[in-house]
Amino acid sequence: MRPTLRKLLSLLLLSLPPLPALAQAELDKLTLFHAPVLLLRNVQLFDGSGAAPQPQRAILIRDGRIERIAADAELQAPAGAVVRDLGGAAVAPGFVLMHEHQFYPVESGSYGAMFRSFPLLYLAGGVTTLRTAGSMSPYADLNARRDIESGAAAGPDMDVTAPYLNGATPFVAQVPRIKNAADAERMVRYWADEGASSYKGYMHLTRAQLAAAVSAAHARQAKMTAHLCAVSYREAADAGIDNLEHGFMVASDFVKDRKPDVCPAGDAVGRSLDALAVDDAGMKALQAHLIAKKVAITSTLTIYETFAQGRPMAPAGALDLLIPQLREQYVSRYTTIQRGAPNLWTRLLPKAMAWEKQFVEAGGLLLAGTDPTGYGGVVPGYSSLRQLELLIEAGFEPAQAIRIMTLNGARYLGREAEIGSLAAGKRADLVVFQQPIVAGQPLPGLAWTMKAGRAFDRDKILAIWKGRVGLQ
Repeated sequence: MRPTLRKLLSLLLLSLPPLPALAQAELDKLTLFHAPVLLLRNVQLFDGSGAAPQPQRAILIRDGRIERIAADAELQAPAGAVVRDLGGAAVAPGFVLMHEHQFYPVESGSYGAMFRSFPLLYLAGGVTTLRTAGSMSPYADLNARRDIESGAAAGPDMDVTAPYLNGATPFVAQVPRIKNAADAERMVRYWADEGASSYKGYMHLTRAQLAAAVSAAHARQAKMTAHLCAVSYREAADAGIDNLEHGFMVASDFVKDRKPDVCPAGDAVGRSLDALAVDDAGMKALQAHLIAKKVAITSTLTIYETFAQGRPMAPAGALDLLIPQLREQYVSRYTTIQRGAPNLWTRLLPKAMAWEKQFVEAGGLLLAGTDPTGYGGVVPGYSSLRQLELLIEAGFEPAQAIRIMTLNGARYLGREAEIGSLAAGKRADLVVFQQPIVAGQPLPGLAWTMKAGRAFDRDKILAIWKGRVGLQ
């Protein structure tokens, strides 16, 4: 980080009031309501299965779990229950997102640790379970997960991914450089012992390194995903990988004269995808191969939208969370992109949406994440709703998009018996919208999030972190 920016950030941090540790009293301040028995009345229920929404339903919650869901007129409030009438507002399972981070770009090639702000902001954005999908501060991620599990902190359940497994080619200074296959295997073993529960390969990993990492992860009953470049999607599937990130936007399979184990230079991958028709037979064959190999794909439309022209600026509320320097940095880059010549990403974004829908229609497992990286603007608290909007823009019905954001992630994590849908016996993780969701109309905003029966106050969480993201 440049000395001038570092000095400004330090001065800004000193000017902010201190944040107390999240003791029980602080947790209570963030709570809208919490009681042993809760009855949510008059809800529009999206159960996470992909089925059409059910109007005028009621949800009975006891000791943090769903006891019963029934027609509103049928469910009577038990003695002593706290009752909330939601006025027909939409209710869905808490989001289970698979490409999240506890860091944020502070300038090119540098990522700041946000392990204090992001867990709460993710909760405010309806996220009750997430995978970190690559770590810059692994011990901070592991400790945050442990504190949340113990009740010492509030936040989503976390599947903590080890530090990025990149090849020997440098990426950023915070990312390890893997020398060979033995080194990849050693890193997986080390981080498994430290408590990591999943792994992520990165752009310059070779086929041998990837295969070694996948084998080592599977030996520990863990899964591996990747943001690839030097290795193609087909090669990764054949190596046994479980998941691939960023939809089909980083598939190097279609680069002509691609050299094995070498990441094509510049925008060669993007140009190769730009040359494909939406209904390209080769893309459909690749999708079929991934489905046959049981490889899940993670949609991260939110991050690619930031590079395309004609797309909206991040919401004002999201920008208000950023420190002034990062807000100005984002707005400047966004403005430059919008005023520039038509770019590759403008053409690729609708293709990416179409290919993700093709993949699902062919039987593939599509997951969702928001990836708060790039040059900024993808901010927890707001990014999850935007990802849902973009899936709907891609052609999914709201109920289908909600399933991608909820039950599909739970299924991938092997936790679908506990989370990811709304049904009797499951943990009471849910997100409440401000109004009903109506197909063909803009999504309403988020109202509040419940995790294990505790409803969190979105407005209070956002107010606490206003002007702090970039420091904490």
